[in-house]
Amino acid sequence: MSQENDGKARWYVVHTYSGYENKVAQNLLKIVENRRLQEWIHEVKIPTELVKVVRTEEPEEENDAELEDFDLDEFDEDAAVKKKKKKSKKKPKDEVERKLYPGYVFVKMVMTDDSWYIVRNTRGVTGFVGSTTKPIPLTDEEVFKLSGGANGAEKARVSVDYGVGDHIQIVDGSLKGCIGVVEEIDFASETVKAKVSMFGRETPAELSFTQIKLL
Repeated sequence: MSQENDGKARWYVVHTYSGYENKVAQNLLKIVENRRLQEWIHEVKIPTELVKVVRTEEPEEENDAELEDFDLDEFDEDAAVKKKKKKSKKKPKDEVERKLYPGYVFVKMVMTDDSWYIVRNTRGVTGFVGSTTKPIPLTDEEVFKLSGGANGAEKARVSVDYGVGDHIQIVDGSLKGCIGVVEEIDFASETVKAKVSMFGRETPAELSFTQIKLL
């Protein structure tokens, strides 16, 4: 196939076999290095994002036996409250890196017959996105937008294992042990609005992600 060559590097999207994104990127970068093709193939990226995965664990129960030996005249109520809060501390959120576009790799390259052939025949590649005869390049603005800055894992969002309509159990706070139904999820504030069953009635409640778990 004949490719127009104006000497300008542009971003192209390459389709790969599922799960082969990292391997394709590694293989292509190795080929570029071994054959000294940096002039033609400039960058290879896999757009990713950081996701905060909320993992709820039961808070530790206060051991009342620890208070039995306290001298009531010397008892520090504030210290006891702080101690109880400390025992209810939640496990930190885990951050995992996830691909924004599974099955795709971004390549910034000068499109020629030779560079097209090298990329297209890299193991794991199934083709370029666009016309079968002429791949369509992306603009730098499109790449920046699609890849969260085109620099990999730069933006973070929160992921939870429940959704609207799911039944949850409250594991911390004054409503601990109550069962509810998720009505709304606010990822910005990391809270949910739920209808909680109390004394035979449904009561609206706003809870943090770490206060609840999926039933």
